[in-house]
Amino acid sequence: MKFNSITKTAVATTSALAFALTAASGAAVAGDKKAKEKCYGVVAKGMNDCGTSSHSCAGQAKVNHHGEEWMYVTKGLCKRIAGGKLKPTKA
Repeated sequence: MKFNSITKTAVATTSALAFALTAASGAAVAGDKKAKEKCYGVVAKGMNDCGTSSHSCAGQAKVNHHGEEWMYVTKGLCKRIAGGKLKPTKA
């Protein structure tokens, strides 16, 4: 299969654009953590972001609204969610 100059240019441009978008999304995720906070007690079953004293991984919450289960939310939002707390509680 022969590549003409237009095809080569299109492939190079697409690759460069994909690289730039990947780099930008990585920077956005790193900056995004600063604008987030852990919100305890508002997680639905199986929707937690990380481990607790009873398990070690995300997605392993066994019940809704457990006091140790948390998820990242935008700063300031947790206080506005019914049952949301900034510190874990025993449930």
